[in-house]
Amino acid sequence: MKNMKIFARTDIMQLVMAFAALFLLAIGFSIASPFFRTFDNFVGILLATSVNGILALGVTFVIITGGIDLSVGTVLTISSVMTGVFITNNHFPVWLGIIGGILTGGLAGFVNGVVIAKLKIPPFIATLGMLYATKGLSLVISELKPIYFNDTPIFRKLAMDSVLGSIIPGFDIPNAVLVMFGAALIAYIVLSRTVLGRYTFALGSNEEATRLSGVNVDRWKIAVYSVCGLFSGLAGVVIAARLNSAQPALGAGYELDAIAATVIGGTSLSGGEGTILGTIIGAFIISTLTNGLRILGVPQEWQMVITGVIVVLAVFLDRLRKRQS
Repeated sequence: MKNMKIFARTDIMQLVMAFAALFLLAIGFSIASPFFRTFDNFVGILLATSVNGILALGVTFVIITGGIDLSVGTVLTISSVMTGVFITNNHFPVWLGIIGGILTGGLAGFVNGVVIAKLKIPPFIATLGMLYATKGLSLVISELKPIYFNDTPIFRKLAMDSVLGSIIPGFDIPNAVLVMFGAALIAYIVLSRTVLGRYTFALGSNEEATRLSGVNVDRWKIAVYSVCGLFSGLAGVVIAARLNSAQPALGAGYELDAIAATVIGGTSLSGGEGTILGTIIGAFIISTLTNGLRILGVPQEWQMVITGVIVVLAVFLDRLRKRQS
């Protein structure tokens, strides 16, 4: 009971620190540039966060178990490509193409889970292999060409139209942002209110003790990686709708932003700790930082340097917090 109270306090502290960092970033950039605090720029930050936020939700599950998934970026790519194949090439109904794209991601996550749980391949190596496999398959399936959704304009509208704008005039927040928050709500319920969520934390806290208590560790580990794949598939559908095309060369590097958002949001790389709210805040920190530095004219290479320093600092603070606990 005492340990649970300690974890609860440290989780709250981590959330407060992450939110404070986001608030200070927003205040600092607002003072530095009046353009930063415009409504259009606010919408731009929300839209930029949508894809990375959804990816980071899936990564959160994996990292809580003490694993890692380097393939989420290219799984996003192949999911968007398969959505294009289903809708544009095979003329499936839009809703069926969307389900197909999401399930493509789920299948990739399932394969990751099987390789890791059954073949005992380390997550780093298994998901690195999936990264290369899905990257190559995306190029092969698309024949090196983007797949456009010009014949189905409804597909883009699903992400870029604004339900809120139709209800509240002038409040034109793209639907893609609502999809991210809806996915976050689902992830929160799964992580905090279901058996899968409990075993996700158990695997990260002490996998061997969980195994000895009679839990089928392999089955739940496969389930966790499958969930991560489903979120990657959803992110692939969203980015395809945003761009009105499936770009087979897109996606590499997205996994780094997703992992960074998860770690900055307080999910421990050692496993056993993490929150969905923290991950969403971390995704907003990444997007706000990138947006603000771009507005201030900071070169992209320095943006990457600053982001890297922040990630290392976040991991250092996590280690320091664990030692104090």
